[in-house]
Amino acid sequence: MSIALITGAGSGIGRAVAVTLAKAGWSVVLCGRRPEALEETRAALADPDRHLAVPTDVADPEAVKALFAAVQDRFGRLDLLFNNAGTGAPPVPLEDLDIAHWRRVVDINLTGAFLCTQGAFRQFKAQDPRGGRIINNGSISAHVPRPRSVAYTATKHAITGLTRSAALDGRPFDIAVGQIDIGNAGTEMTRAMAGGVPQADGSLAPEPVIDVQIVADAVLYMAGLPLEANVQFMTVAATKMPFIGRG
Repeated sequence: MSIALITGAGSGIGRAVAVTLAKAGWSVVLCGRRPEALEETRAALADPDRHLAVPTDVADPEAVKALFAAVQDRFGRLDLLFNNAGTGAPPVPLEDLDIAHWRRVVDINLTGAFLCTQGAFRQFKAQDPRGGRIINNGSISAHVPRPRSVAYTATKHAITGLTRSAALDGRPFDIAVGQIDIGNAGTEMTRAMAGGVPQADGSLAPEPVIDVQIVADAVLYMAGLPLEANVQFMTVAATKMPFIGRG
């Protein structure tokens, strides 16, 4: 039985990945800030009692320590961490972004992923057989920005550095680290795209989205590889979204 830990599992991509992994036979640990949302996800999983929901703010080091202790107590090992938790800041001019909003985005998107990566490394090195896999949710914003998205874009660019450094540092210990960069998956966050979203030229334009199940299936593929193989970077995006040529 393989064990996966998913952050940001209360909705959207995190929930879709949890459902897909559970159907494929994984036991899933659900992490997020909203207990009710986590329980809704757990109820949607195949054999809900096989899975664990642990409300956690990934920006809190002590909460992350407690999360990994709960994983160890329940399952005794970990095979996959999907670093998916993320948030954004209000879409204001760069010079008007409040420092508190900046810090919160950095705390969740970057520091949270780092803390969970630390926890996973410790678990992967200590368990027998050792090793495991980490998949980071980078986003198209790890490549190019949207207007007025400096905090989100900066953290997603930083996730790429985290992915590369962790992949290198994990290599001697059978730890594989990769990244999936997603463009316009159909979730609650992208519903507004049908009505138009800001473009680089200052206009508003609708953008196509893809079924979130496509993303979940991509994560399942990455997760199912043997540890001697790794998808270092994967980009999954709506074919007609303004990504190539954006900016």
